[in-house]
Amino acid sequence: MKRSTMLIAPMILGVALSGGVGVTAAQTVTNQEETTTDDSEPATALDFKLKDIDGNEVDLSKYKGKVVVLVNVASKCGMTPQYKQLQALHTKMSEQGVAILGIPCNQFGGQEPGSEADIKTFCSTNYGVTFDMFSKVDVKGADASPLFKYLSEQELEPKGAGDVAWNFEKFILDKSGKPIARFGSRVKPDDAEFIEVIETALKSE
Repeated sequence: MKRSTMLIAPMILGVALSGGVGVTAAQTVTNQEETTTDDSEPATALDFKLKDIDGNEVDLSKYKGKVVVLVNVASKCGMTPQYKQLQALHTKMSEQGVAILGIPCNQFGGQEPGSEADIKTFCSTNYGVTFDMFSKVDVKGADASPLFKYLSEQELEPKGAGDVAWNFEKFILDKSGKPIARFGSRVKPDDAEFIEVIETALKSE
């Protein structure tokens, strides 16, 4: 009896040191998963919402299944004529499954100073824009749109990660909403490399 008592005593002590409750390995793993999993983190760029040019909230998940081109646009920039090429791309490829999202920003040289109504009129009158336009946002800094914070963190070819540097940067998303490419402002929407990424994404399931 003495020997049995001596063997049982350390076991009781071990339980006491662990808080008096037997914690199984499975429970420990479960607790770790609960503390390290953050369900609020976006899985893709289509997990965000934006307001359209008329102020209506848009869930970007509506674009799932399309190849999406997001562009931070401005009305008084030397690159503003890229609206013409963006519209041509929309006209040519929208029925194939390409969606272009124009997102105005006034952070670069104050080149988008007007209201949403002003922007809408400008784009329609000067470039016949019919692709989807959205309300103005910040694309960098403390007040940056969560969408652009997310996009700027992605390591994408050919431009790489980091803050948006100027108007008319372009992000391409595949059909699931995953960012697959990022092009700088000077790359035009009819550039061969830019079009090749879009066409390749269209062919992918």
